[in-house]
Amino acid sequence: MKPLDYFAGHPVFRLEDFAAVHQAGAAVKPASSLAIVKRHVQAGNLLRIRRGLYAVVPRGQTPGELQVDPYVLASNLAPDAVVAYHGALQFHGRAHSLSRRVQYLTASRVRPFEFRGTEFVPVPVPPPLGGQPDLGGGVLQLQRAGSLVRVTTLERTMVDVLDTPRHGGGWEEIWRSLESVEFFDLDAVIAYALKLDSALTVVWMSTTLHCLNSGHRMAFTGCETGLG
Repeated sequence: MKPLDYFAGHPVFRLEDFAAVHQAGAAVKPASSLAIVKRHVQAGNLLRIRRGLYAVVPRGQTPGELQVDPYVLASNLAPDAVVAYHGALQFHGRAHSLSRRVQYLTASRVRPFEFRGTEFVPVPVPPPLGGQPDLGGGVLQLQRAGSLVRVTTLERTMVDVLDTPRHGGGWEEIWRSLESVEFFDLDAVIAYALKLDSALTVVWMSTTLHCLNSGHRMAFTGCETGLG
């Protein structure tokens, strides 16, 4: 595939992914892929976000003006990266409060980093889910800003933030965010919660679903106090 064709379909990409496509079925030296990327960075066609990660600069813009979608970026921070926790609530439009922090699940060893005011926080896969496909399941691939974003479902997100509330923005934020969700697939919620092998998480999940189902602000607040 020609580099410009690849760039047109991948607004944000990892060097190793580009190299694999660029070199496939052709007598291309590995170093040539990096040389091409460097040449386009120097020409202002690509923005180097961090080592091995690049964003395409549309015609008429400069690298300094480019606004990179944070969820597309998070999905490319590791080969298995999945937007999760409060980051997933924001992606789905269900976060009570917006944050400049995006959490993502990964089994890779990567460090947090900041890009143009947004902090990207890697969260290790819970031990009971290690080695399972899709990091335990409940993962969607959705189109956003011309790219595919891997993000947890609302069902998995609910269980994840109850299991690790510090990545959900704290209890108040979790309650208000989950309250805005009209429907949960209870079978999916229960199936995923059981995978975490945590009795406490199952109790919190059951209590939260009861509170959300009540539909009353006062009852909801009472449940919140009981779990705090």
